[in-house]
Amino acid sequence: CARRAQPWAQRAHHVAVIGQPDPDWGEVGRAFVVVRAGCHTDAEELREHCRAQLAGYKIPRTIELVAELPRSAVGKVLRRSLRDARVNR
Repeated sequence: CARRAQPWAQRAHHVAVIGQPDPDWGEVGRAFVVVRAGCHTDAEELREHCRAQLAGYKIPRTIELVAELPRSAVGKVLRRSLRDARVNR
């Protein structure tokens, strides 16, 4: 899909946001985004979209584009797996 032809939300296939420890704020958001097949985007474009739609404190501090999100047998996103694998780096 063309970069500007569709709103960003239509290019994102799945999004999960978890809390990440922060020494100043206690916890900040960290977003994991799966982009639809055939679409291209980057973290800065998502950040711009968030700035236009959300209050400043709701914008994720870090954004990662990933191939897939870990899921349970019933299809729920396993946020604990994201937290354990990504925050402990």
